[in-house]
Amino acid sequence: MRFEVPQFIEVEDKIFGPLTWRQFLYVGGGVGMAVVMFFTLPFIFFLILGLPLGLLSAALAFYPVNNRPFSFFLEAIINYTKGQRLYLWKQSADVVYKRNPATQTDSYRASPYSTPMSANLNRSKPKQNISSLARKLELQALQKSE
Repeated sequence: MRFEVPQFIEVEDKIFGPLTWRQFLYVGGGVGMAVVMFFTLPFIFFLILGLPLGLLSAALAFYPVNNRPFSFFLEAIINYTKGQRLYLWKQSADVVYKRNPATQTDSYRASPYSTPMSANLNRSKPKQNISSLARKLELQALQKSE
């Protein structure tokens, strides 16, 4: 017994003349809404609202974007505008220390975007931290060589 293998599965069937079911619904919906607006609104409002409606229904029915229907493209635009955005990098202010040679004191100047944590930096600890880290590295190197 032989079975026919379907071909051209990705192509939609033409139901109403040269239009597929989806195209027919988009064009019929756009024309139907335009007729209702024509009879209920003044002519200038019909032009202002009917022209974008006609363009949208024609784009949904006939205009593919990257070989995909326009409705997928429109859905992607809506999801992008409604969705949250994740910002991974936020610029923080630079902390600048200037030494005044006349008074031998350090003056602290921060930009208005500085964080409160950067104002409480202790300047004597980095030297102690560096020396303790150097000592730890020397001890680890000695232990590995033994």
